[in-house]
Amino acid sequence: MEKNKFDDYVGFFRKTLPIGQSFDVGERNVLIGGKEVYMYYVEGFFKSEVMERIFSVLFQISKSEMEKRKNASDFIKHHLPYMQTRIEKNTDKMIQALLSGLTVIIVDGYEDAIIMDLRTYPVRSVEEPEKEKSLRGPKDGLVETILFNTAMIRRRIRDPRLVFEMYTIGTISKTDVSIGYIKGLVDEKSLDRIRDKIGKIRQDTLTVGDQSLVEAMGQSYWLNPFPKVRYTQRPDVVAAHLTEGKLVVLVDNSPTAIMIPTSIFDFLQDTDDYYFPLLTGNFLRFLRVFNMIAVVFLTPVYLLFAESELPLHPRLEFFIPDEGYAIPLFAQFLLLEFAIDALKLASLSTPNSMGMSLSVIGALILGQFAVDSGWFIPQTILCMAALALAGFTQPSIELGYALKFMRVFILIGCAILGLWGAIITVIINFIILVRTKNLVGGSYLYPLIPFEWETLRKLLFRTRKPLNEKMAK
Repeated sequence: MEKNKFDDYVGFFRKTLPIGQSFDVGERNVLIGGKEVYMYYVEGFFKSEVMERIFSVLFQISKSEMEKRKNASDFIKHHLPYMQTRIEKNTDKMIQALLSGLTVIIVDGYEDAIIMDLRTYPVRSVEEPEKEKSLRGPKDGLVETILFNTAMIRRRIRDPRLVFEMYTIGTISKTDVSIGYIKGLVDEKSLDRIRDKIGKIRQDTLTVGDQSLVEAMGQSYWLNPFPKVRYTQRPDVVAAHLTEGKLVVLVDNSPTAIMIPTSIFDFLQDTDDYYFPLLTGNFLRFLRVFNMIAVVFLTPVYLLFAESELPLHPRLEFFIPDEGYAIPLFAQFLLLEFAIDALKLASLSTPNSMGMSLSVIGALILGQFAVDSGWFIPQTILCMAALALAGFTQPSIELGYALKFMRVFILIGCAILGLWGAIITVIINFIILVRTKNLVGGSYLYPLIPFEWETLRKLLFRTRKPLNEKMAK
């Protein structure tokens, strides 16, 4: 590289980077074998102890040895045994590498820059996610560093066909996004479709990571609440998903994996189903399915019974209020829906030291005082308390809110048109489910629509799954 070319590189970095303005962007000028060398790096991503050992070797290079090295490749071959080293001549890629945490070294007389991976990311400990705790399973969970996440997944799938393709999204954030799959097992059409969707994303930045990515890939109506993907923070769940021939998308700075494709029946599965014996696993799954149905229909059905729209067995009449109430049952259920969600939001924003105070206040609001004041009757509070507990058995928060919106919609239909309103709103909800497509264009109700009993049976019931035939080949 001619002298003016070397000066152009240095000038480009000084013009592009906030050197001298931002304390964490560094420039270092040294002499190695009589040649001038500039090193650019970002503090916090830099393994200083490793660089010190490398420079202790480089400073021993004589002037005669340095003159023999005519290019960056030759220099790396003889003087840089560090494994994660490459050359680059594209200045935009140099800047991208630098801001990703790599170190850029420019040597006078070389056409190419030397890129060294000396990164060390700040990372929290690998611990079990709060929302997906398992009684018997492993206690590790995904973290915010994509490299650590791929390592935890590859530890569980020791197959050379496991691939993680890397993409960079966002002109400002330049977020690393990886698509994981197993070659020969994945559906190629689904893979090509996800590649195409990610390749067409033109957002300036992924502001909130995985959710921004899903919204950029999806083309759904905002009124449709059903989640098109399944999220998890457990590497064992990701590994199981991949061995079924599906895809996983990892986003840097996010501890959540995006599993694709997904149908509504995939949300019925949970980690503990497979860490317990067959009978216990089936019982847990049956309980989850029953609770999901109860979450949707409990309050609408109770309203129909209370309004005499449906016949009730005499032995169950004790559960129907026999005295008047100041607020209609429909309004009570609606108020309680908002009150419970408000308490959930409050609990998320409440420090642990004040959690007990929030519990006491919540108990007073939705307890005896609310009944004595005439706002609610005990039956409506009991129904909503049962719904709140049943909702916690659903692993997916997104699907939990979708079921909640279904329930409220049916409840409104019951209040307006009675039994016919319930029938109409149930049909509308089913039509929405049928018309909903996942991110690869498949049916959201697969394998019910189109019907495949064997696949549906494995989703509804915990079975002894045989080794996948494709994987065995």
